Formats: sequence, structure tokens, C-alpha cells
Amino acid sequence: MTIEWHYTDHGRLGIMSVSGYLGAHAVPRFGGAIGWAFARGTGPLILDLTALKGWSVEGQRAIADAAARLAAHGRALELAAIPADGSVVPHAAQQPVPVHPDPDTALAAHHAVTDQPVRQWRTDTPNRNTISR
Repeated sequence: MTIEWHYTDHGRLGIMSVSGYLGAHAVPRFGGAIGWAFARGTGPLILDLTALKGWSVEGQRAIADAAARLAAHGRALELAAIPADGSVVPHAAQQPVPVHPDPDTALAAHHAVTDQPVRQWRTDTPNRNTISR
């Protein structure tokens, strides 16, 4: 099993929803998704892990690496709805990764307006952008 992702651009921040299992075999796909979101966003990136079935140590490390990658460019990575089997342990010199109980709480923490049009991309429609309200 691999991961699927769905990215929503909220203007000042992005939310990447990840589903499936983030194991060692999914780390390259996850890294590519992070790079894709990094290239298109400008503010914090919130990883919505509501639909993540679980993660391995390698998957948790990949998230910590993504947080460090974004931090190196002045951007933050935050988590929403982490799996019950643990939390991400950042590298020794890295700040802790903020964790929100759910995506709505994460959006509220950034005072994001959720009723404005957003742009969305997902892995099952890689060449189609959609606008939704």
C-alpha cells in the first residue's frame, strides 16, 4: 500500500491531506508530494493525517525531514490528526512540529478563511486543477 495525497491552497497556507500507509516504500512518493507543495505554496504547510492508516519509523522520519526542509526556507510544517501510534520526533536541532487535533483547528490557528474559493490538486487527477467553495 502506498499513499495518496490531496493538496488545497488556502492562499496564505496549504493543506496536504495524506491517506494510506506512510511506510518506507511510500517515503519517495511523500518526498515528491512535499516538493510539489513546497514549489506551489508560500506559507505554512499543514499535513492533514486524518485518513492516514499508520506510519513507520521511516515515515515519521520523512515528516521530520520535510519539516526541516521547509524550516530552512522560513516556512513551517504542522500536523493535524496524527495517528494514535505516536508523534513525529524532530531532529535534535529542530523545533518541535506543531500538532493540531484536526484540520479545522489548524486552519483556525492561522485565522484562515475557509469560505473563499481554493485551488485543489489530488493524486487521482494529476493533470486537473479544480476550484471549489
